[in-house]
Amino acid sequence: MSLLVHTFVYDADGGRTFLKDPGNGGDLAGFESTRDRLWGSEAVRALGAEFLPRLEGDDLSVEPHEIDRFLAECAALRPHLDVLAGQGGYEADYVAARFGNIVAAALRAKAEGGGIVVW
Repeated sequence: MSLLVHTFVYDADGGRTFLKDPGNGGDLAGFESTRDRLWGSEAVRALGAEFLPRLEGDDLSVEPHEIDRFLAECAALRPHLDVLAGQGGYEADYVAARFGNIVAAALRAKAEGGGIVVW
């Protein structure tokens, strides 16, 4: 199974409305194994990550008011992606692409006043 990343906004009734996300793999956030071997790893936690480690054992929801903090976390992790990939047993290009999809979704969400969910 694969992890997917989707953007959402809240509607007038407080329900989530999911936005159209890009096709062709633009919504892929990793294999199911990346929950603990990559995004929830001790190496990611040691870098001070708060959001991505939530994927270990659960889905990640980033609310609209948290998007800026999430993007700051991603900016702090980006220089370490090659090392994190190797420690998790993944190819660097694979991790960079999935990470890029997550960041792109967060940027789309920010532009729309929404959030993201990785599940």
